[in-house]
Amino acid sequence: MNAVVFELHPQLAADTHCVRDLELSRVLLMDDARFPWLILVPMRAGMRDWIDLPHALQHRLLDEVELCSRALRALVKPDKLNIAALGNMVPQLHVHVVARHAGDAAWPKPVWGVGERVPYSAAALAARTAELLAQIEPASRG
Repeated sequence: MNAVVFELHPQLAADTHCVRDLELSRVLLMDDARFPWLILVPMRAGMRDWIDLPHALQHRLLDEVELCSRALRALVKPDKLNIAALGNMVPQLHVHVVARHAGDAAWPKPVWGVGERVPYSAAALAARTAELLAQIEPASRG
């Protein structure tokens, strides 16, 4: 019997940069510098909805969402954190964590489909990734 191997959906791979892998999830940074935006993808094949994960992993995912939410809050001091697991366009289970600021390019509406994406420059990407790792690494060990 062939085991199904986790693969990141091609759309997520095209739109994001990998920050790091946690115990369950791959943490991705959306390549849109207008919005501090992380996406967590449980590294389990065939998952479409939160309830497809075994109960213990549902709670692990929630813990990892909290970890990444706290990292974004510490880094960018948002007015609001938006957390969503929609998956209408990308069927692979993934959770968006978006730090929102009053007056950002989409405020107060959702960030999806608003204006043109502004990709990170190489320097900005390296800096944001380092900032995120500094917040996530110590917390994920404790």
